Amino acid sequence: MRKIIFLVCFSLAFMIEAQAQCSMCRAVLESEAGQETAKGINTGIIYLMVIPYVIVAFVGYQIFKMVRK
Repeated sequence: MRKIIFLVCFSLAFMIEAQAQCSMCRAVLESEAGQETAKGINTGIIYLMVIPYVIVAFVGYQIFKMVRK
């Protein structure tokens, strides 16, 4: 279990910025000069993508703890 936790922490520490936009959003946002809106959209998409994984991991861990007892 310690190896898994270490691997997750290590992966999060060296995570690179992901580009997660649909082609329509990307085309509209690339025409903007400052690109700040595009960075904000990317961050929002990644945030929305991560939440279900965190919830599933939490529920899975709770079930694991219940079964282990």
